[in-house]
Amino acid sequence: MFETISSPAMSERVAQQLLAQIDAGSFNSTGKLPTEAVLAREFGVSRTVIREAVSRLKSEGVVEPRQGSGVYIARHAAIRPLRIDYAEAVESSGSLAHLLAVRRAIEAEVAAEAALHCTAAGMDEIDAALHRIEEAVAEGRDGVAEDMAFHRAIAVVTGNPYFLKTLSFLNQYLEAGMKVTRGNEATREDFSRQVREEHAAIVDAIRSRDPMAARNAARTHLYNAARRLAEAGIS
Repeated sequence: MFETISSPAMSERVAQQLLAQIDAGSFNSTGKLPTEAVLAREFGVSRTVIREAVSRLKSEGVVEPRQGSGVYIARHAAIRPLRIDYAEAVESSGSLAHLLAVRRAIEAEVAAEAALHCTAAGMDEIDAALHRIEEAVAEGRDGVAEDMAFHRAIAVVTGNPYFLKTLSFLNQYLEAGMKVTRGNEATREDFSRQVREEHAAIVDAIRSRDPMAARNAARTHLYNAARRLAEAGIS
């Protein structure tokens, strides 16, 4: 039933295979997973790895242990949190470009919503976040944390907490790529200038309360970010 696991991310891979079998209905007859010992033998891993994998599924509400009885598929197992394998996201060819495309679609709407809902105080926060990027670059730092904080400040003023949660989730996979692009931009004055202009265009559109211009500015910025990633040899 299962493929033998022999990789550094063993518990994650075990969890993925168990999830696939749950989705396929393999345990529907009893609603119960095989015992820890059986799973360890079938996967060819230690019982510790199995416990970690089951713990992951438990934290996501997919399974639930029952004292003295075993581990069962949870009643609401079909309702899943979004999960992306980190190694796949940062190492697989094309993954960063795919994630940037998702981020582009979301951030375009975030910018548009920010233009509609931004207050004077919110605008001050965005301006301050933009200034902190410039300070970081002037001090010779990559400015990745400040760049992410700038985009977060824009999401905050929308008043929509789900924008914040979604972007925070995506950014944990994009941070490595952002370090490369910002490092690349630091050595290319044309790239550095482009990024400053793109950020300024987003801010100006939000300040003008022009949702269409804000949407287009954010979309352009992230199209160009993908291009700069490609030019840096990252995809």
